[in-house]
Amino acid sequence: MSLKKINIGVFGATGFVGLDLINILSKHPNTNILYLCAQKNIGKDIKFFDKRIKKKLPKITKIKSVIFNELDLVFLSLPNGEAQRIIKKFGNFNNLKFIDLSADFRIHNPKDYFKWYNKKHFSINNIKNSIYSISEFIKKDIKKYKIISCPGCYPTSIQLPLIPLLRQKLIKYDNITIDSKSGYSGAGKSYLKRFTHKNFYNSIYAYSTFQHRHMSELDQEFLKVTNKKVEYSFNPHLLPTFRGLLSSIYLELRQGITVNKILNTLNKEHKNNSFVKVLKLNQEIGTGNVLNTNNCEISVCKTNQPNKIVIFSAIDNLIKGASGQAVQNMNLLYGLNEGIGLK
Repeated sequence: MSLKKINIGVFGATGFVGLDLINILSKHPNTNILYLCAQKNIGKDIKFFDKRIKKKLPKITKIKSVIFNELDLVFLSLPNGEAQRIIKKFGNFNNLKFIDLSADFRIHNPKDYFKWYNKKHFSINNIKNSIYSISEFIKKDIKKYKIISCPGCYPTSIQLPLIPLLRQKLIKYDNITIDSKSGYSGAGKSYLKRFTHKNFYNSIYAYSTFQHRHMSELDQEFLKVTNKKVEYSFNPHLLPTFRGLLSSIYLELRQGITVNKILNTLNKEHKNNSFVKVLKLNQEIGTGNVLNTNNCEISVCKTNQPNKIVIFSAIDNLIKGASGQAVQNMNLLYGLNEGIGLK
């Protein structure tokens, strides 16, 4: 690729994800940020919201003030439903691409989108122009698409270890238990309105225990690699910490499969994925090593039952689970080294 910089707009600039995204992009050598958009705080400097951002950037503006033919790429960090409307209205600019961090293009079937999000999809014709983009799994295909749909933070942490094992039929497709714990930033800036339980900052909170919206992504992506229904339970929790996510995945091995086979498969799968580190067998793990990075750490551990194992997967929910993966996808989309701006 030439040294010409990518002209960028960030819509949803003042949310937790938007601010992390701008912080990363402001240091990226191949980007030129032309627009920062939000619904409120028009005319304010982005540094007012995040002191980490040192570069002089455009002041916050409304989306209606954007001149779209000046842009190569728009990052959409908006509430569910908004990206569809924007892409439907402005997606006809030939060279303009979109990286969406909402759920709007994660689900390929609009009926399933309505089922899980209780919203009608307003840009059905654009679904075919989108790709569900966990960076490590779509490197060869991403350039073909106009809309890059970034996964949720929980599904990212779960699929990086689980998809390779499902694909190679090393584990049983039933009786999988996924227990995930995230920092409260994963709930967005309105977390205190959504979660009103007592002692929020001093307690662990289980929520969406019957079904969580991110299960729609997991169902869809598991089916792609197995062609069969994968039976699992998924239970998310909020922790009294701002960022970080740890998923614990309890699995039953197929007959003849050993824990070393699982470990070797994950090592082979992620050998060339610089942001994924598979730890030694039975290694203890937490989120401390991955905070404020685009890394994922995976630990495969034995349990006291010979045919059962647990896999731990740790990420930063705001970076590898959102903004960092979005930038990684941008690098892949434009033929750059996928680690530029992220290490």
